[in-house]
Amino acid sequence: MNINRRLLLISAAAMLALSPIAHADQLDDIKKKGELVVGVLGTDEPNSFIDPKTREIIGYEVDLAQAVAKKLGVKLKLKQLAVAARIPELQQGHVDILAASLTHNKEREAVIDFSLTTFVTGQKVLVKKDSGIKSVAELAGKKVVTVKGGTQEPNIRKAVGNVEVVTFDTGPQAFQALQQGKGLGFVNDEISLIDQYAKLGKAQADYLILPQNISIEPLALGLKKGETKLKAQVDEALRELEKSGEANKLFVKWYGPSTRLKFQTRSFKIESDKVDS
Repeated sequence: MNINRRLLLISAAAMLALSPIAHADQLDDIKKKGELVVGVLGTDEPNSFIDPKTREIIGYEVDLAQAVAKKLGVKLKLKQLAVAARIPELQQGHVDILAASLTHNKEREAVIDFSLTTFVTGQKVLVKKDSGIKSVAELAGKKVVTVKGGTQEPNIRKAVGNVEVVTFDTGPQAFQALQQGKGLGFVNDEISLIDQYAKLGKAQADYLILPQNISIEPLALGLKKGETKLKAQVDEALRELEKSGEANKLFVKWYGPSTRLKFQTRSFKIESDKVDS
């Protein structure tokens, strides 16, 4: 290679290094690899949990993720995550999207984007009846247990003064801690509490879900910040589920009258990605 050509190539390389390089679009990357990697909890029935018969992860959010993968024309791959690891795993590119009982709030909008709201729930507290606690306010100065890395801890601290919070990696672990007397209340999404309460069988008589909501939680799929093309496709897949009636069928399948949760109707539609707080 002669000197002039070498200098020309060095100059071109330098200009390329100094110029802004277009970031590879995530949607294109997903289609190229033919696979959508979705982060799920796998411990939060009925959103995502392990089927005891097949040992596969199934649930409401898994079905939503499958609909998104179908819309993109790729295979679905699930990756089980801890609650606290959800957003870091997304930001680091270890998963493409999150379908992991993820609350959409303004604070999280600073670091990730969200799909249309896929579910609306509230957070409540489960207590043992022999604790004598009949309202959330009575937890002041008391110890409660909940899941690490979610919105449960900050919400119960806002709702109750001087509460002591002990966190665990999963909902089932926190529920077990309540049963073992490691806290007087278990704070979680209402859906999860109802499901865990239903599993108690005859022991239900010993427990009470306090009637007050400590928060209202809009759940959504999580996406990397700024991936507008991917978000548009995810939202379109969800809109199609709503328009076709399939979204309501999925709700009935996982939450309806024939399930342990026994919800009679769906109080929301998949139509907006706006939240108040």
